[in-house]
Amino acid sequence: MTGTIPPYRRSARTDYRMWLLLVFGLVFFCAASAIDPADNCSEAGRECAPWLVPLAQGLGALVALGAGLNMLANPNRGSFIDPATGDLVWWQGRVGASGGDEGRIHPSRIGKLRIVPQEDSDDEVHLYDLEGNRLFWFDQEVIPWPYERWAERLAARWPHIEVDRVG
Repeated sequence: MTGTIPPYRRSARTDYRMWLLLVFGLVFFCAASAIDPADNCSEAGRECAPWLVPLAQGLGALVALGAGLNMLANPNRGSFIDPATGDLVWWQGRVGASGGDEGRIHPSRIGKLRIVPQEDSDDEVHLYDLEGNRLFWFDQEVIPWPYERWAERLAARWPHIEVDRVG
């Protein structure tokens, strides 16, 4: 019954975006550390900006620290079909005693799954119940990409669910 919809889980430590931020920050910090602020002038020596070196170092350190701390906290997100109840369960953040955002609905109460393409980022994904209410904390972060494939599997198992691809 739940074999057609595989469980999905992603954490900050397994998210390539956090690793890219960490590498970007470290490269910025190391590159700025290799430059002597006094030598940060044009060849003619008229245009100097020694303040850019510590600014680049600080920016690199801040980005690397932010990515590192997020990976240390390791917030996670995902979704699965609960085998005991048959509910679709999703979560984001630090779920449980430390707080977090989670939701649950039985697929028989789902009306529509809307996928909205975005030009410059991930597509947006929204889940609606039978009354047309958008369900909180359910978005593209809690399901695997490609989102259409996941939505089609859900609709194949529960044919009353409408998959709406806007645009």
